[in-house]
Amino acid sequence: MDWLDRMNRAMDYIEGHLTESIDINHASQMACCSTYHFQRMFSFITNVPLSEYIRRRRLTMAAFELQNTDVKVIDVAFNYGYESPEAFSRAFSKLHGVTPMSARDKGVALKAYPRMSFHISIKGDSEMNYRIEEKNSFEVFGLELQTNVIDGQCYKDIPAFWEACENDGRCVALAQAAGKKPGELLDAGVTYDHNSDGSMKYMIACIKQSDVIPSEYTVLSIPNQMWAVFSVAWKSEQDNGNLHDIWGRIYSEWFPTASYEHADCDFDLELYFGNEESRYGVEIWIPVVKK
Repeated sequence: MDWLDRMNRAMDYIEGHLTESIDINHASQMACCSTYHFQRMFSFITNVPLSEYIRRRRLTMAAFELQNTDVKVIDVAFNYGYESPEAFSRAFSKLHGVTPMSARDKGVALKAYPRMSFHISIKGDSEMNYRIEEKNSFEVFGLELQTNVIDGQCYKDIPAFWEACENDGRCVALAQAAGKKPGELLDAGVTYDHNSDGSMKYMIACIKQSDVIPSEYTVLSIPNQMWAVFSVAWKSEQDNGNLHDIWGRIYSEWFPTASYEHADCDFDLELYFGNEESRYGVEIWIPVVKK
């Protein structure tokens, strides 16, 4: 319950400052975690980056104000943090599909994004297998994808990226560049370069074993780090749902009760084991520090 109280106090602070400057560092302190961990946890649990949630809430409240008062559009724009009526109009139209002036027309359809709060969801007794491990720095290389977490877009883009790379031979070429035998799995899926607007990058990757890497591949250096490692039973692509469930449970169930938080390290990993003739294994590696 302490975690819920802290998160909801942070949301109270954000809600109470929609017409003012919102200090994300202060909100994070109210949640008793680092700014990085607060933003990562929020976006993973809700599928919406914190900055996008604040934008939607401000534009929702701006629509209510336009509908129910005679306040000028320019004043509403400034009230919700927009530097010009033009910038406000563009943002308002993108969200609501109509201009701010049209919001006052009778019968106009607008969008409302409600205030968010956190609650306990009882899901039953389901264990999570994990260990804490220190790992020296290493390098990976592979195929890069640009995507974002807004409304779960990454969960559509990443499987489609894997399918495309498998169909057009890029996965085979990557395996050959890594010196793998036919049928061996690629080593990893890496998410990184997470930004406050929800954008991120994903890599289908192999661990670098040689100094000679073809120029078409991106190389990443993973730093020396303490990791929380979660084991996942995974036989085939049909088990992706189970894999996604574990990712969600890590942020919504494990972190709130653990004595660790997400480290200020911009890499999350899935490591793959086995081959086509044996049972696959997957481990989720998340960088952590002691609270």
